Amino acid sequence: MSDSASLLEITDFAETLAREAGELIRRERAGNALRTDYKHQTELVTHADVMADEFITGAIRKRFPGHRILSEETMPDLSQAEELETPLWIVDPIDGTVNYAYGHPQVAVSIAYAEKGRVQAGVVHAPFPGETFRATRSGGATLNDRPIRHSGATVPRDSLFATGFPYTKDNLEPLVKRLDAMIHQCRDLRRIGSAALDICWVACGRLDIYYENVSPWDFAAARLIALEAGATAGHFSKVPDGYPADLWGRDILISAPAVWEPVRGILRAASGYE
Repeated sequence: MSDSASLLEITDFAETLAREAGELIRRERAGNALRTDYKHQTELVTHADVMADEFITGAIRKRFPGHRILSEETMPDLSQAEELETPLWIVDPIDGTVNYAYGHPQVAVSIAYAEKGRVQAGVVHAPFPGETFRATRSGGATLNDRPIRHSGATVPRDSLFATGFPYTKDNLEPLVKRLDAMIHQCRDLRRIGSAALDICWVACGRLDIYYENVSPWDFAAARLIALEAGATAGHFSKVPDGYPADLWGRDILISAPAVWEPVRGILRAASGYE
């Protein structure tokens, strides 16, 4: 098939891949033979991660041979995000690997498609609860084909927030300062363990706020879904000149629109950016 396809066709293709990969990882876990390893000595990776990654990237290459792929397990070269001329797919075969290995349900397959550094289509599929979030730019966002919207939260004090923590534990102090500030000024914290689902839950109103430092494959699809659901997405520190904001994962903040600026202020003050 040629590299030309409509955005809707691309979103449909991404959803099909995400669902099939979701079935693969669900079957693998049901088989109870979870083989696990560690990359960089700290980050858990399962055999299913690699299988799902190879399935997704192989299918993209076959259908769109001229496109580039940025994927967590087999092609994690972040410089791919800076080369804007060729369409780019951003893939996380299992977001929430620790949840996956421990038998938790908060696990997602995330697939995004970007042109010139802007994400145009995104699908996040959670195979265990059977939930599929998707969005095409300017086409709205859905959960299992039903339109979704953000919560409409108006003040941080009444807002539920989510964040996460890195596998390496050598630089936790700034994150703990942010957490301390947020927990004192918001309703409560949820620690779900999948950035893609955190953001999709902001999109559908199950959460009001999400912030973290993450990689493009963790958030690229979900960020578009949140934007298309009317949420506000940005950063509480500066995005480097020339780097596409859609793919820059440091100090990311996504929330219901009315609380975005006040929360940005809380996080900047706690980070010493003010």
